[in-house]
Amino acid sequence: MRGFTLVEMMVVVLVISILSGIAFTSYQRNVIETRRRTATACLVELAQFMERYYTTNLTYVGAAAPALQCRTDLSPFYTIAIAGTPTATAYSLTATPVGVQASKDTRCGTLGMTQTGAKSATGAGGVAECW
Repeated sequence: MRGFTLVEMMVVVLVISILSGIAFTSYQRNVIETRRRTATACLVELAQFMERYYTTNLTYVGAAAPALQCRTDLSPFYTIAIAGTPTATAYSLTATPVGVQASKDTRCGTLGMTQTGAKSATGAGGVAECW
C-alpha cells in the first residue's frame, strides 16, 4: 500500500488547526500590546511638548494638544488628550482605549501621565505591566 490513510490526513489537519489557533491568539496579543506601547510613547511625546510649552510661557495654562502624527495614527485605537484644563504648574495626559483596543485590552484600561512623570493605568495590570 502506498499513500496516506484518511485517519493520518485528519490527524495532520487537527495538528495544523491547533497550531494555527495558538499562533493567531499570540499574534493578537502582540498587536494589542504594540498599540499600547505606541500609546505610551505618544504620551511621552505629548509630555515633551508640554514641557517645551512651559519653558516658553512659564505656565501650562493655555496649552493645547498639538496635532502629533502619533495621535492621528492611534485614533482608531486610543484617544490621546490633555485631561481637563492644565493649571499654571500641573497637567495630566491620558490615552483612553477605544474600539477594538478597549474591548481587547481590558487589563490596562486608560493610561495616564502627569507633569512629574508619574504614570498610571486604570486596569488591573498596573503601571509595571502596562507601561
